[in-house]
Amino acid sequence: MRHTYFNTPIRLILLLALSLTQLLTSCNSMTSTDNTLKPGPWRVVLQAQGQEIPFLMEAVQRNDSTVLYLINAEERILVDDIQTEGDSLKIRLHIFDADLIAKVDDDKMAGRFTRNDLSKRYSVPFTAEHGKTNRFAENPAPATQDYTGKWEVVFTKKDGKTYPAIGVFEQKDNYVTGTFITETGDYRYLEGQVEGEQLKLSTFDGNHDYLFTATPAGEGKLKGEYFAGLYDYETWTATRNENAQLANANELTFLKPGYESLEFTFPDVNGKQVSLSDVKYKGKVVLVQLLGSWCPNCMDETQFLAPYYAKNKDRGLEIIGLGFERTDGYEKAVPRLKKMQERFDIGYDLLYAGPADKEAAAKALPALNHVLSFPTTVFIDRQGKVRKIHTGFSGPGTGKYYEDWVADFNKTMDELLAEK
Repeated sequence: MRHTYFNTPIRLILLLALSLTQLLTSCNSMTSTDNTLKPGPWRVVLQAQGQEIPFLMEAVQRNDSTVLYLINAEERILVDDIQTEGDSLKIRLHIFDADLIAKVDDDKMAGRFTRNDLSKRYSVPFTAEHGKTNRFAENPAPATQDYTGKWEVVFTKKDGKTYPAIGVFEQKDNYVTGTFITETGDYRYLEGQVEGEQLKLSTFDGNHDYLFTATPAGEGKLKGEYFAGLYDYETWTATRNENAQLANANELTFLKPGYESLEFTFPDVNGKQVSLSDVKYKGKVVLVQLLGSWCPNCMDETQFLAPYYAKNKDRGLEIIGLGFERTDGYEKAVPRLKKMQERFDIGYDLLYAGPADKEAAAKALPALNHVLSFPTTVFIDRQGKVRKIHTGFSGPGTGKYYEDWVADFNKTMDELLAEK
């Protein structure tokens, strides 16, 4: 009895020590795994408004580090700022003031998508699984509805206000891509599937998470819902119409009576005060781009304008970007603008013009009748006169609409640059 009495606690102590060693080893292993993203595809699902908003990303080894690509249809957005903070992974979402913060456990991930650029912080949970390439259902039922084509769309907000849009979709079996074009911009690259008769489309650009759903509502008609993040919800209806049109983007914003030009003075990202009347711009064609680092359509326009400027500045061209930011004041806004400048290799002047508010932008540029959209682009000739104002931007996700914009832009610029 005495031998057994003394032996039992010894055994317990040994077992306890062994268990503790195994636990520590497991924890160390988990810490190592938590900070490593497996290369290859990841299927991510955001949870918001009782909906699943899915998107795909791919982890790629580059040199000695891992980078990510956000994937929407043919678009791949590089995300290369990935850091370890404690036992979590913090993924800074390229030019945007937003993060994916997660714990990684081998082929799974769980965490939160957080936006920091809003007055009220925005955070939604997400999960992710490695090796999955299906955006929505992995094995969807056969499609019984074909959404391919052009649709005349009306969106209705919670307060009952409406706005027009054009939907353009391309479908092959279950797989569908496309976008919605409005008078102030587009919803960029949407990707999804048709299962049975239901359409589902989503996108995630690093700062905006959108989900669109629809079902038939009679011959050649649709009814649907639109979810964005925590709060935004709209319904929409559509009618198939290959001749659908929106208002002319070159006529929505114009100069008030009595004005022929713009005047402004704002600090650039290095603190220097810059005026449109500076000698640098005299006798040159000048584009004034109203933008924000938070704005996805501005991102698309800048991807076009930055290389265009590098190629054509010797023809007598200058571009001035006026940044309207979702931050309080110059000191907080400039790092966001500099990040945008670096990402898109912007060689033209980038100024801080005020808060990201359309009324504030209109006050900053009192010659304009209003500011309807970011971006808005003002074309100024060599005499300093405003010749054209383009509201919004139809990016590469709109296909032919983008191609038409490029053709119109090149024609306008060639004419202005050719003038003496």
